[in-house]
Amino acid sequence: MATRAPVIDVIIPAYNEEHSIALVVGELPAGLVREVIVCNNNSKDRTAEVARAAGATVVDELRPGYGSACLRGMAHIAARAPEDWPDIVVFVDGDHSDYPEQLPELIAPILEEGVDLVIGSRALGELEPGSMQPQQVFGNWLATSLIKLIYGNAFTDLGPFRAIRYPALRELGMNDPDFGWTVEMQVRAAKARLRCTEVPVRYRKRIGVSKISGTIRGTILAGHKILWTIFKLI
Repeated sequence: MATRAPVIDVIIPAYNEEHSIALVVGELPAGLVREVIVCNNNSKDRTAEVARAAGATVVDELRPGYGSACLRGMAHIAARAPEDWPDIVVFVDGDHSDYPEQLPELIAPILEEGVDLVIGSRALGELEPGSMQPQQVFGNWLATSLIKLIYGNAFTDLGPFRAIRYPALRELGMNDPDFGWTVEMQVRAAKARLRCTEVPVRYRKRIGVSKISGTIRGTILAGHKILWTIFKLI
């Protein structure tokens, strides 16, 4: 008997990404993904229009915040009948800094080893010069060091490109509306004793200016929120 192919949905949070979103949608492996969900986070440009033209489903989230956009995508999936829920959900950024074509490498540990959560690690992969600011590199090191010290899970990155089994995602109780989203998922996964691993991924300069690392204010706010999230979930 042939093995059923896994059902995979992709969530892409997007805020003012009209110049990159079509590239991200178009570079996801054809035939492997059931639905690409672009979560339009109150964009002021043509992000929604461009995403629809590229073949994505667009859902709108007016509440600002990276986590808010991701939660809207999750709500879209959860609204389906349970028999239509996916096996795996993949998160990828809409700024074209990730390499969507690496999705098969990202989900491989779930399919082959029964892992629950896979983080695409930029620290283990290839970084295009200038793709990550020094404060990002330091922040990732600090956050992952604290997660290992407090929770025992050895991550190397808080990378946005990640895959998780949908039943595990539902059980995590994700609720962070902004900068703490990625670290919240990893901390909650550690506390729930999910099987977690990382795979090396490539990373390049994003299209446009980062809403977080591109400004001093964004960097400070993100750093504070990430550290607060790690400690508040103890």
